[in-house]
Amino acid sequence: GGEGIVLKYHEPPEARKPPAKEAWRLYVFKGEDLLEVVELGERSCWLIGRETRVVDFPLEHPSCSKQHAALQFRYVEKRNEFGDRVGKVKPYLIDLESANGSLVNGEALPAGRYVEVMDKDVIKFGLSSREYVLMLPS
Repeated sequence: GGEGIVLKYHEPPEARKPPAKEAWRLYVFKGEDLLEVVELGERSCWLIGRETRVVDFPLEHPSCSKQHAALQFRYVEKRNEFGDRVGKVKPYLIDLESANGSLVNGEALPAGRYVEVMDKDVIKFGLSSREYVLMLPS
């Protein structure tokens, strides 16, 4: 499927899957109710939106765009205090210039820019009341 659909997002070269031994999950809530738990470790990127033929994580709310956002795991390297290069995979959210935006902990995400998301961050898409809570290993 997905013929004739132009993908708005392509993974960067530093894309990586989360470490297999760690449980990275997304908890989906509507109000107080837990609707589902998504195991995030099976892929390096989750395309999020209403276009079910191409997205990895479908949204149903009409305020959400067809290709709304992407949860991208990226390998990031920095130097520690000893000058050694230390790398780890970290989760980032990018809003794909959606019509109604994305929120992390109530703050609007800048369109088209990666924003690192942290353990227990609450993500919302468009005007949907559903909340997506990211749970990362400590």
